[in-house]
Amino acid sequence: MSTQITTAFVGQYAANVTMLAQQKGSKLREAVRLEHVTGKQAFFDQIGATAARRRSSRHADTPRMDTPHARRRCAIEDFDWADLIDREDRLRLLIDPTSTYARSAANAMGRAIDEVIVDAIRGTAFTGETGATPLALPGTQKLPAAGTGLTIAKLLAAKRALDTADIDGEDRFIAVTSRQLEDLLGTTQVTSGDFNTVRALVQGDLETFLGFRFLRVDGVRIDGTKIMPFITGNERACLAWQRDQVVLGMGAEPAARITERPDKNYATQVFYSMSAGATRMQETGVVEIACIE
Repeated sequence: MSTQITTAFVGQYAANVTMLAQQKGSKLREAVRLEHVTGKQAFFDQIGATAARRRSSRHADTPRMDTPHARRRCAIEDFDWADLIDREDRLRLLIDPTSTYARSAANAMGRAIDEVIVDAIRGTAFTGETGATPLALPGTQKLPAAGTGLTIAKLLAAKRALDTADIDGEDRFIAVTSRQLEDLLGTTQVTSGDFNTVRALVQGDLETFLGFRFLRVDGVRIDGTKIMPFITGNERACLAWQRDQVVLGMGAEPAARITERPDKNYATQVFYSMSAGATRMQETGVVEIACIE
């Protein structure tokens, strides 16, 4: 039995069971490349860039360019969520809370997907023929905090890093917390032409700025820490990337079962499960931005 459901026992206090304020579902799933996979791990092949050789004479030998090949391994993990609703609880409530529990579980699964994506963007990727070679995000793809929060200068630096690597200018995203949006607004002068744009971002009236679609991720993990982690001390990690540079592998989409449990006095159990993993496809396609918080 949930230890929280007794808070709804106050008769006639409310006509509905209201969910506690929480992030609704995944914020990042639509911002990465989605692949459906089978098994506990998947491999995604890559082809590197080549250059055309200038022909120097007639009837010259056909050049052999040896196109570079690489691959990334994506490990699939299983996620579960379940809670019980006693028959007596349902009788005391003004409505059946089953649907509310199901929505809560679905939101939890969405936040788990965001955790998987964030950890893949800034964590260790695995490459090589068998996917056994670890590859950390290099320091060249990390912008220092420099004693400030999120600033326009940092956004421009992230944009320049992606542009320099010839990363596609379409479908670029940046994940931040509310605090970083406030910092961005605070560092923009009222007289600046960017002020109204940044203010619209903070108010949620606008999503894009400098070619990035902003995604506010304030959800927390099961241990109570934010999905957007601290790098060290008081430096929060913000992440910028292009859609095709991050792959989300879904081994099994979130699925629900709502059944009675005879072993629990026929209490109703709400159960959700899914299998998911993610990997960074190219280091130059992502940028980690450290921000003082």
